[in-house]
Amino acid sequence: MDSIPEVDEDTPLAAQLAFDARRRIELQGRRFPKPASTRILTVANQKGGVGKTTTTVNLAAGLALAGLNVLVIDNDPQGNASTALGLEHRAGTQSIYEVLVEDAPLSSAIQACPDIPRLWGVPATIDLSGAEIELVSLVSRETRLRRAVDAYLQERVEKGEEPIDYVLVDCPPSLGLLTVNAFVVGREVLIPIQCEYYALEGLTQLLKTIDLIRAHLNPGLSVSTILLTMYDGRTNLAQQVAQEVRSHFPEQTLRTTVPRSVRISEAPSHGQSVMTYDPTSTGALAYLEAARELAERAFQRADLR
Repeated sequence: MDSIPEVDEDTPLAAQLAFDARRRIELQGRRFPKPASTRILTVANQKGGVGKTTTTVNLAAGLALAGLNVLVIDNDPQGNASTALGLEHRAGTQSIYEVLVEDAPLSSAIQACPDIPRLWGVPATIDLSGAEIELVSLVSRETRLRRAVDAYLQERVEKGEEPIDYVLVDCPPSLGLLTVNAFVVGREVLIPIQCEYYALEGLTQLLKTIDLIRAHLNPGLSVSTILLTMYDGRTNLAQQVAQEVRSHFPEQTLRTTVPRSVRISEAPSHGQSVMTYDPTSTGALAYLEAARELAERAFQRADLR
């Protein structure tokens, strides 16, 4: 059995190493509980640069590594989630564009993540950049993604395949039809919030947008989860932002915070999540713990509207 090494925790670095060692032992080989039904989470924040795509990819990887079946839908024309998952997303690849605009079945665009079993993704190609305009003239333009996802989940049931436990949808920071489709398909919204100045800027508008979506298109949508990202506990500012977020959203905010991390930033350039790029790093352990907290909280409440 692994034992926690004796470490002098008098310095911040030593304290972090000891904390990571304890966390690693606790999480190693851990299996997370399966939800009673598929959880569909839209990862959203209208403010850019808050770690939205990074959060989508690494939470998905953490859940899959813990034995859950996870599907990531890259609904952002930049295709960064596709890159981080190691998915093929060159022009001409079957992608979310064909699903949204050409009514292709979702199953035709799904690829297995090469590094992590039980993790699949639907890539975004450059074609998606024109989808905002093309969707305007289409019938049921706001609900096309939801119909495709619901049909795919039902198709798996009919084939006797294992159900998908989590669907995570990454969407662009702008509010257009791609983001509206992501909000309509989601049953929950997960909001990453950067622990920096102006962190809450735009959050009020995001919550108003979610209220509009709930009123007109998706009454079951709820903000279930908030994750604090880019956290640096050495600064007063980060601590103040975290305190403010937790005071406004005590039920939704995860206990786990994700630190600023070079390893997290480097991983996508290698076509990987930080979970496979450097699984013992502080960033990987933080996302794995956040994934565990997300999975365990599924059984504690159903709706935090």
